Amino acid sequence: MAQQNFRVGRLEQEIQRSVNEILLKRIRDPRVQDVTITGVEVTGDLQQATIYYSVLSELASVNQKAADGLAAATGLIRKEVGSTLNIYKTPELFFKKDDSVLYGNKIDDLIRQLHTEDRPKHQD
Repeated sequence: MAQQNFRVGRLEQEIQRSVNEILLKRIRDPRVQDVTITGVEVTGDLQQATIYYSVLSELASVNQKAADGLAAATGLIRKEVGSTLNIYKTPELFFKKDDSVLYGNKIDDLIRQLHTEDRPKHQD
């Protein structure tokens, strides 16, 4: 069982590295230009991979364009991942937006606001 978990973890890392590289070098679609892969989860049977991505924009239109661009490129990305990795069957790929980066940025902004409001006012 430990061997299987190690294999899944290693495969997740390899898929993440591979997809990032494919997005940078092979996909020319401007909709996926600002997409960053934040993580990958592969099922235990290695049949499916959920690829988490983020876009550093809160605009719904930008997020929708990124989702559409990834959906359009999924077949090519899967084919490229399959040729890069030495595995029997390439998992089916699913892209899911990862909001944790934006959530973290929002928390950072709130903390910064608190710090600036708590600073003692200098008296002249």
